[in-house]
Amino acid sequence: MTVARLPSAVLFDWDGTLIDSWGAIHAALVGTQRAFGVEPWNLVETRARLQSLRDHFPVAFGERWREALADYRTRYYANHLEAIAMLDGAEALLDAFAALGVPLAVVSNKLGDGLRAEAAHVGWSARFACLIGSGDAARDKPDPAPAFAALDALGMAASEAVWLVGDSTVDLACAERAGLMPVLVGDDPAAHAAAHAVAGPVVPRLADCHALRDYVAALKGGVEQSARIPI
Repeated sequence: MTVARLPSAVLFDWDGTLIDSWGAIHAALVGTQRAFGVEPWNLVETRARLQSLRDHFPVAFGERWREALADYRTRYYANHLEAIAMLDGAEALLDAFAALGVPLAVVSNKLGDGLRAEAAHVGWSARFACLIGSGDAARDKPDPAPAFAALDALGMAASEAVWLVGDSTVDLACAERAGLMPVLVGDDPAAHAAAHAVAGPVVPRLADCHALRDYVAALKGGVEQSARIPI
């Protein structure tokens, strides 16, 4: 079965789901990797392998991980506001949920202060009941703690009536652990493969924000459709 009704709330991932910031993230990470003698990744590897910074850096940089993390943050936040852009169709998607009265929040592994600065920069702060970033909860995604923090802010309990929309395996795992409905956007092969392993209802898989908006419109009209993209 697929999702056949509109959500009671939606938790969005940020990078790669609503905002295009992977270029800036990758450039900062490669700069830090080179500075600390770590083999640099290509962009595909960065998108597939980078999870929470506070989980990744101790493994990747060993005893110098705090120094490396500080270096990365300096590089990224030097120009992140100028480097980010809304993904095509993202604002219209948020408008569609707002028109339906669906409460929204963000659950990201980006540093909380940086996340909120980016939301303010693109004029989206008021669209979300809360913006939960790295460091705002006890653990980062894929741990469910950030999702639970967002639900607390919304005054809602975890259930499959709440969607967690994201583009990665980290988002899928967070949704499953929190007891939410994962909704996958984008074309990450690893995420599509992982979607098959998620227990419960079939995970809706949409090509982009436009496709998700169409999916929501179909649900509003009482038409059930999978809107999944081929793998």
